[in-house]
Amino acid sequence: MTPQQIALVQSTWSKVVPIQDQAAKLFYDKLFEMDPSLRPLFKGDMVEQGRKLMAMINTAVNGLTRLNEIVPAVQALGRRHVGYGVKEAHYETVGAALLWTLEQGLGPSFTPEVRQAWATAYGLLAGVMKEAAAATAVA
Repeated sequence: MTPQQIALVQSTWSKVVPIQDQAAKLFYDKLFEMDPSLRPLFKGDMVEQGRKLMAMINTAVNGLTRLNEIVPAVQALGRRHVGYGVKEAHYETVGAALLWTLEQGLGPSFTPEVRQAWATAYGLLAGVMKEAAAATAVA
């Protein structure tokens, strides 16, 4: 990621934080609309799940300038997701739901440049998670 992309992700994320509960609900509603088969993977309180999602995104966004520090946590998350039943193909759906949610929440601030920055950030982090998941599945 370029420093400019990191700055775009971080500055737009600061606009999402005040509406994070609504953003989480939008995200999960869209995710389950896109792929209803994912719904059974989420067994707990969805409000709490949304809070965990927003906290994880917050940590990742704030750690983009220190990737070497957050990669172990991202790898651990990828390994845990194997146990939840997450498959590699699910990452694409999650990414699409995330970008859609950001577009809804940010409105006109969600420019093509911002979309590309978020897609790059998600792709980078999802790639780390998928590699860790694949290594776990093989082990």
